[in-house]
Amino acid sequence: MFGLTFDKLLIIGVIAVFLLGPERLPYYASQLARLVRTLRDLASGAKDRMREEMGPEFDEVDWKKLDPRQYDPRRIIREALLDDEPPVTPTVATTAPLNAAPAAAAAAAAVPSLEKPKSIQAATDERLRRLAAGETAAPPFDLEAT
Repeated sequence: MFGLTFDKLLIIGVIAVFLLGPERLPYYASQLARLVRTLRDLASGAKDRMREEMGPEFDEVDWKKLDPRQYDPRRIIREALLDDEPPVTPTVATTAPLNAAPAAAAAAAAVPSLEKPKSIQAATDERLRRLAAGETAAPPFDLEAT
């Protein structure tokens, strides 16, 4: 508990006796006792309320497993890596059609130009030439964005 040993608590008590003096010490001791009693009542009230709301499942919960002092990040990562998860099925077909050449040609025709232009001026000239020829403008496509 925060590294407080009996020796350290005794030193804190002796310092408190000197700082508070014999007149105020009984008052502050009673205040500390009342605080501890109130905290104990709050904890037991919370426990009773949990037992009331959870019903018989409250006794079945392994509270030691939920103790934050049992937290070990290496164990958690090891357990997460060793969990057997079902393999992810791809949503896009990974197999090529039997006759891939016509499909590739159709895909190349659908996308006007996927090769990287040599300069910005050349790309602008190509786009203006296509617009003058009556082609509809293709949406912008950035090869380096993916």
